Amino acid sequence: MIQSLRREFNRRYTDEQYRAVLRAMDDRTRTHLTIRVAETPVFLPGDLLQQMVDEGAAMTMQLVNDQEYLQAAAATIPAAFRVANQDAHPNFMTVDFGLVYVGEGHWNGDVDLLAPRLVELQAFPSVYGYQSALGDCYREAFGLPHGLNSYLDNMDEKAYWELMRQAVVADHDPAHVVLMEVTPQEQKTLPDFHVHEDRLGIRTVDISEIYQRGRKLYWRRDGVETPIHRIYNRAIADEMVRKGIVPGFDLTADLDVEWAGHPNWYFLLSKFSLPYLQRPTVPPAVFLDAWMRGEGRERLSQDRSQWVLKPLFSFAGKGIEFAPSEESLQAIPADERASYLLQQRVHFEPVIETPFGMTRAEIRILYVWPSGGSLQPAGTLVRLGRGAMMGVDHNKDQKWVGGSAGFVSAAPVRAQSSAALSPVEKYVKLRQESAG
Repeated sequence: MIQSLRREFNRRYTDEQYRAVLRAMDDRTRTHLTIRVAETPVFLPGDLLQQMVDEGAAMTMQLVNDQEYLQAAAATIPAAFRVANQDAHPNFMTVDFGLVYVGEGHWNGDVDLLAPRLVELQAFPSVYGYQSALGDCYREAFGLPHGLNSYLDNMDEKAYWELMRQAVVADHDPAHVVLMEVTPQEQKTLPDFHVHEDRLGIRTVDISEIYQRGRKLYWRRDGVETPIHRIYNRAIADEMVRKGIVPGFDLTADLDVEWAGHPNWYFLLSKFSLPYLQRPTVPPAVFLDAWMRGEGRERLSQDRSQWVLKPLFSFAGKGIEFAPSEESLQAIPADERASYLLQQRVHFEPVIETPFGMTRAEIRILYVWPSGGSLQPAGTLVRLGRGAMMGVDHNKDQKWVGGSAGFVSAAPVRAQSSAALSPVEKYVKLRQESAG
């Protein structure tokens, strides 16, 4: 979106550089990637990115401090997944935005006429380790200027991982901290788990391999029974239900263990919050059961083609239906309708110029909130796509799409700040300054 950087990147791009990114990622993650990596990073204007960072933080704090909302959200947690000893705030927060054009006519590349709109939010860890590695690999393979940073809040790699250590390990011995997942060796996010292991000294454990004795939890680390003091939770309830996975311990018991990302927050700060967030950046939404009772109908367009039906607690876009018919809405059992959301569809602007056409970007802000600390923006995850949705299944057999990383200039990179320079000259000048 910083046009000078985009055009020069596209001009200099080679397939060999891209292959170097993939080789480096396989090396850093100790496995072969099955997640599609986009051929390009994304260059984010500082002011626009700051709008997303500030709006995501404002929504998070609104919800965390609204006791009436939290009580309503808590009632949606299935009894089998109500975990004891919930803490005061989530340790991780992700907020996804798309970009809309707020001018007249067609977008002409002016980033000042782009505005963020919420896609969804979730108080759950994303691929924080994978994204750190991806940003570094893009930088090295493509020779990006050091004046561009893939971390937020003026952090560098060392500060980022110190923040992650505070949130994940806290003051514990890493030998007693585990990353808990459902069948981790089968997950596409296995590369991310490996980065966390290497950077934090923790291990990844299948939820079925953790066992309970009294109030304490254990697993066999290298064949030796080892107490677990803190859990970095990556296990999703929806996946456990779909796969018929039973934890090796009682999730609902009063356990002597700390959580890095308490499981309840996955439900508390989720798509369930969208009808409560009546903000300019949030597309109108109403719960399906309320809609069926005739409530909130004024929020959505009369044009059904502009609706999206979303299950509240599915992950990775599962179960989303565009332009749902009356028949499909009626087919959802009455006792399940409270678990669905009708939302006004937002048409995001294609803003990334690629050799295969203009491409949309979905930008996820990654926040970290250590226990006893403050909410901090740490990084970005960007998905590029030209399909109906941003997931890989909707962008098959395409190039210059997939997962990417956002880079922001340490100082604003704006045309008016160096109007005398051509786009190429600005890019070269930035490279020279970083090298010097």
